[in-house]
Amino acid sequence: MTVESSAARKPRRTAAGKAGTTGGKTGTAGAATGATGTKRTTRSTARKSTDPELVQLLTPEGKRVKNAEYDAYVAGITPEELRGLYRDMVLTRRFDAEATALQRQGELGLWASLLGQEAAQIGSGRATREDDYVFPTYREHGVAWCRGVDPANLLGMFRGVNNGGWDPNSNNFHLYTIVIGSQTLHATGYAMGVAKDGADSAVIAYFGDGASSQGDVAESFTFSAVYNAPVVFFCQNNQWAISEPTERQTRVPLYQRAQGYGFPGVRVDGNDVLACLAVTKWALERARNGEGPTLVEAYTYRMGAHTTSDDPTRYRGDEERLAWEAKDPILRLRRYLEASNHADEGFFAELETESEALGKRVREAVRAMPDPDHFAIFENAYADGHALVDEERAQFAAYQASFADEGGH
Repeated sequence: MTVESSAARKPRRTAAGKAGTTGGKTGTAGAATGATGTKRTTRSTARKSTDPELVQLLTPEGKRVKNAEYDAYVAGITPEELRGLYRDMVLTRRFDAEATALQRQGELGLWASLLGQEAAQIGSGRATREDDYVFPTYREHGVAWCRGVDPANLLGMFRGVNNGGWDPNSNNFHLYTIVIGSQTLHATGYAMGVAKDGADSAVIAYFGDGASSQGDVAESFTFSAVYNAPVVFFCQNNQWAISEPTERQTRVPLYQRAQGYGFPGVRVDGNDVLACLAVTKWALERARNGEGPTLVEAYTYRMGAHTTSDDPTRYRGDEERLAWEAKDPILRLRRYLEASNHADEGFFAELETESEALGKRVREAVRAMPDPDHFAIFENAYADGHALVDEERAQFAAYQASFADEGGH
C-alpha cells in the first residue's frame, strides 16, 4: 500500500525563528515537538535535557496536530490506509521478535533488531513508489516488508546460508549492506544514472546516526549535491551507534549537516508514522521533480540492543528506555485509530491472530533451512589458494572436532 499525495507539491516557505533553514527553505516545519526531554546518563557524559524541534503530526498520546507544510501529503489518507500502516508496524515488530528469539535459540548467527523504529521504516517505506529504488543497511526489515520482500528471505544471510535471499531487481530493494555507510555511495551513483536516463523515479538510502560520521556519507552528500542527484538520504537517528551516543558523533543536529552541502535537511519525529510518511513523500517528490537530494533525520530510539551480541545495559540506563517507551510508535497510532473510531476490537484481535501466524511461518521456514557451511569462509579468498588460509582451515577443523564426543558425534 503506497499512499499517494492528494495535493500538488508546494514550494517550501521560509519562516523566521525556525531551525534548520537551508538554501532559503526551512529544514523543519512547525513548532511541534515530541522527542525525549529526559536526561541520558552514559558512562562519562550526561545529555542536556532539551526537546528538539521536529515535524510531528501525531503526538505520543495519539492526537493529530496540524502542520501547514506537510498536512497536504497525508490529507487524502483513508481509515483503511491508516489501518494498513498499523498492520505493517505490528507485523514487522512480530517478525523482528521472532528473529530475535530464533537467534537466542541458535538458529541464527546474529540479528539486528528494529524494535522502536517501526514508524520511521514503515512511514518512509510506504512513501516510495514501485519504480523508486531503495538502498538499505542491515536493519531495514520494515522497509523490506513495504517493498514486498518475504521476511523469511531476510534470515538466510543471518543464518549464514546465503548472501541475501532475494533478487534486488525484482522489487527495487538492494541487498542488505553490512559495511557501514557504503550504501549511500551506491545510492548516489544509481541516482546519478537515473537522472541521466531521464527516468521519473527517485532513490532512497538508509543509514544510521553512527554511519553519518563515515567518509562515504560525506562523499555521497558532495556528489549528490553537485550532480543534483534524485536521492533521499534517510538517517534513522536511534540515539546510539552501538555504545556511542549521538553527542559523541556531532556538535549540531544531524539534519543540519545538509546545509553545508547546499541541499535541505529536515528532522522528523521518527516515532510518528504519519509524519515520516509525509516528510518522505515530500523529499521523494523533490527528487523526482529534479530538485536534487534531501537529508531526512528520523529522530527515534533503538529500544533493544544494537545486535544480539550487544548488551545495552552496560552503557545506558533504564530511565532513558522507559521514557521512549511512552513514545511507542505502535501504541501512538493505535490510540489515534481508537479515538477516531477507525478501528475496533475485532480489527486488533484479527491482527493478533495474523501476527502469530506470521511468527509461526517464519520460525518453520528458518528451521527448514540447511545448516551453514562452517568452512565456506575459507573458500574463494584467493584464486589459487594460500598456505596461511590452509593453515587456518586446519586449525578451525581441529577446533570443530574438539566438540565431538567420544563416539564421534
